[in-house]
Amino acid sequence: MGESRTDQGRGPGTGSAEAGVTTGALARRLGVSPTTLRSWDRRYGVGPAVRSDGRHRRWTPQDVAMLEEMCRLTSAGVPPAEAARAAKGGADPVAPEADAPPGQDDPLSRAAGALPLGDARQECKGLARAAVRLDAPSVDDQLTSLITRHGVVAGWEEVMVPTLHAVGRKWESAGDRYVEVEHLLSWHISRVLHRAPGPAVPGVPTAGTGPVVLACVPGEQHCLPLEALHAGLVEQGLPTRMFGPAVPPEALTAAVRRLGPVAVVLWSQTRSTADRPLARHIAATTWGVKGARSHPAVLLGGPGWAGRAEPGMLRPPGLRDALTALAGLAGG
Repeated sequence: MGESRTDQGRGPGTGSAEAGVTTGALARRLGVSPTTLRSWDRRYGVGPAVRSDGRHRRWTPQDVAMLEEMCRLTSAGVPPAEAARAAKGGADPVAPEADAPPGQDDPLSRAAGALPLGDARQECKGLARAAVRLDAPSVDDQLTSLITRHGVVAGWEEVMVPTLHAVGRKWESAGDRYVEVEHLLSWHISRVLHRAPGPAVPGVPTAGTGPVVLACVPGEQHCLPLEALHAGLVEQGLPTRMFGPAVPPEALTAAVRRLGPVAVVLWSQTRSTADRPLARHIAATTWGVKGARSHPAVLLGGPGWAGRAEPGMLRPPGLRDALTALAGLAGG
């Protein structure tokens, strides 16, 4: 169906296709609401250059370019007022945390965001804005830059997890409206973690040391934290084998016997999937010739293992602790 005569821009100076696009069409193109565009116009003067007699907004190619720059800057975490000045040709915006590594006296951003992030890192704000707009290229670019600049641990603990939690809280409070945001953000986080680079200077593997095996227990489909651990191991140059979600017990046992791993990490997100008999079985699995048999260390990862401890098994509280424990096992 075609646009109405008004949408086609009839009016003084707007009779040709050069007149631009409507607010609704531009909002769909940018992934923001028409209300947001009107608010930016009212608050920051980022408005259309051409209006018809009926006061219908018409956005020229120059207006569109300005709004695209505004969206790019806000997605990078720049406060809207500062982004508007830069988009209109003012001074270049200053990102408070552009060069500061996480955790080293970083200032906290108070910029308004679409998700309940509170006093979050600047990168969280930008990532949240891009995710809510379903701006996949911006989400991917920001996550890639995050891992490149700050590494897997800081990126995961200080930006990815807080943003995911914010999406989850918004989902709970807004029904199913933010399900697509969580799915898009989770998929891109997984994609970027899979691309995490190895160490700048590869180390020399310890002779006779097997890999670290990573697996979700049977019935467990939630494996994003395990992917973060895999990326952290890759970043440190430690050998690893990732088996992902819901690994059958017999398949996991066979893999352990074939690989002779230094450690097996079993991930459980909920108590209903935490299989303690399986963990004990894996810890007792051996390989090698008689008289010189070996067995793996077992690390229990995830909130599903909360409660009583399993003798002889480690339960690191977070990604950083898990990587430290596994590096010690691989080096020892």
